[in-house]
Amino acid sequence: MRIAVFVKQVPDPSGAGRLDPATNLLVREGVEVVLDPGDAYGIEAALQLAEASQGEVVVISMGGERALEVVRKAMAMGAGSGLHVFDQRLGGSDALATARVLAAAVSRVAPDLVVAGTESTDGYTGTVPAAVAELLGWPSLTFAKHLELSGGTVRVQRQTPAGHDLVEADLPAVVTVTGGINEPRYPTLKGIMGAKSRPLEQLSIEDLGLDAAGLSPQQRVVAVAPAPQRQAGRVVEDDGSAARLIADYLAELKVI
Repeated sequence: MRIAVFVKQVPDPSGAGRLDPATNLLVREGVEVVLDPGDAYGIEAALQLAEASQGEVVVISMGGERALEVVRKAMAMGAGSGLHVFDQRLGGSDALATARVLAAAVSRVAPDLVVAGTESTDGYTGTVPAAVAELLGWPSLTFAKHLELSGGTVRVQRQTPAGHDLVEADLPAVVTVTGGINEPRYPTLKGIMGAKSRPLEQLSIEDLGLDAAGLSPQQRVVAVAPAPQRQAGRVVEDDGSAARLIADYLAELKVI
């Protein structure tokens, strides 16, 4: 069983992100960058599945030269190998171009399963894993809070507002996991040292058999505006009519 997991290096979400005024894109140079927090859950889920099936985990990332840091971190956690797509022409790629590159990388690795976080903290589109699945012609299972493999089938508990749905599909497939699925492990000193000797490929667009002209961004951010400030709430004095006033207010909001 070979399991691929997507990882991404992003500007530290705990910091104040800056936008390039010319492009309205996040500034990535000269800022603190980290493994996307949601990806840690994907790494852990992949490692647990591989350990249960005596399989292997390969990490796939597309990003700048520094993205090697998050690939190596995943390998230090236990992944057996890594693939880093690094090409200056991919800077500023939109979600569709990213999906095309990752789909080509998956085809090269030929895994039985792809695991990813639900969305990145720098883009928040949440569309890339599903787009990869579509490009590959594979099933897409999303928002998994529990994940298991049985023979040639993947089964997930898909988190919903009302609880969860039980969803299953034949392998190969793409699965996105939520933050509640597990508790990611920390890299050990042994893992950090061992990661240095594990296979790690760096590939360009041409290495993946892609045409750079077909990866030009089809989306652009035309404007950015601050989120509206939260308005003050309504104070209800309890003079005996508070319950009715609160009920009327909730009805006005269509909550009840």
